[in-house]
Amino acid sequence: MGLTDLILFPFYVLAFHLFFSWRRKRLDDPLLKKYYKQGFWLKVIGTVAFTFFHTKISPGNDSTGLYFAEGVNIAKLIAGNFDHINLLFMQGQDFDQSLLLNPNNQGYFRSESNYLVTRLVSILYFVSFGSYFVINLIFSMISFSGVWKLYRFFYEQYPRIHKQLAIAILYLPTFIFWSSGILKDPLCTGLLGWMTYAIYNVVYKRRRIIGNAIIAFLAVYFIGIIKSYILISYLPFFLLYLVLVNVNLIKRPFIKLLAFIGLLIFGTLGFFVVSDRLQQELGNLALDQLAETVKMQQTAFINMADQAASSFSLGVEFDGTNSSLVRMAPAAIVATFYRPYLWESKKLSTLLSSLESLTLMLFTLYVFLRAGPLLFFTSLVRNRMVMFCFFFSVLFAIFVGATTLNFGTLVRYKIPCMPFYVIAMVLILETAKKRKAAILLKKAALIKEDNIIIHS
Repeated sequence: MGLTDLILFPFYVLAFHLFFSWRRKRLDDPLLKKYYKQGFWLKVIGTVAFTFFHTKISPGNDSTGLYFAEGVNIAKLIAGNFDHINLLFMQGQDFDQSLLLNPNNQGYFRSESNYLVTRLVSILYFVSFGSYFVINLIFSMISFSGVWKLYRFFYEQYPRIHKQLAIAILYLPTFIFWSSGILKDPLCTGLLGWMTYAIYNVVYKRRRIIGNAIIAFLAVYFIGIIKSYILISYLPFFLLYLVLVNVNLIKRPFIKLLAFIGLLIFGTLGFFVVSDRLQQELGNLALDQLAETVKMQQTAFINMADQAASSFSLGVEFDGTNSSLVRMAPAAIVATFYRPYLWESKKLSTLLSSLESLTLMLFTLYVFLRAGPLLFFTSLVRNRMVMFCFFFSVLFAIFVGATTLNFGTLVRYKIPCMPFYVIAMVLILETAKKRKAAILLKKAALIKEDNIIIHS
């Protein structure tokens, strides 16, 4: 990060501020205007923190060493010889390895997700004057645009708990930090928000169907390239939520039952068709090879354990079978949501994450005790939104926790599911509060009735 970055950054912040201010003026709700403004400036702060951390405190990670460096290299190749423009349109596996800036990066572009991020950096190079700081800001704004759509989706369902939703979606420290720079995670969080709001508008609100359908398709396509396991863990529960919401709009019981069965079958078949198509076209994770994939990822992290101070173990032996994967699932879930523990933090980045994980653990325990075991677990199946948020976040946590044995990687891989898990806990807590309030009102009514009888 040089003088050019420091000069350019404020101008690009101003440009984005003007754009989002224009968008904010179109909102009628003053609460939405407030959170829109706060969310934007938190992302700007997150970009500053991310850039400072990755240039001064922990330089040389994949953001600067692969995506940025090789992206700038491709951009310069295009600027020097326009015939290289084809590098932006080919698949990563077809990239000429001799053109790499760093020979140690050989093999990384075989993963289309790595090459997609690198190509995006190459394109942004020409509109940012090659500034690492500015490109981080653009990635951060891509994330913010989708995260705001995610907030709108939940706010439209539960406007009364707008503060809690803002904490879960807009204010989470690690969520802000790891979605504010040149990584896959800002793209995934942004696309996830756009996909959610677009599908919701098409299926439930019936609003701008063609435009939202196109947005949903593009979001699904690019998430499938970048991190397909997000789709595999997200779509089934989100589609189920939409099915249940639409069925409840039908008044006649028999028609409602038929609609539920039909939509459920259609949604299930549609998911597997889409999943199979994604696996064929994008080379995604096959469900029947999940155990093998987990074993491969774990082996890779174990082999790097001597080089990585943040490596850890789940404490459960995994032999590569599906049954051992099931046995490992609880440890993977705990690792995703509640680790690193305070005593496991050896770096500043993991220390901040461990404080957040500890807070999340205590909050979960508080919700469980406040609601009680019966209400807590029944809410997971009776409340449609809780079901969707909780089971998506848990399945996602299994994917991430089982394949990521390094805290430095885990703290950013898990961020897509964090808002959903927090929202599930918030909704259970709200249910418990309403039940307690109803009980108190009932007792007050009985006392009042008894007093009337006594005085009469």
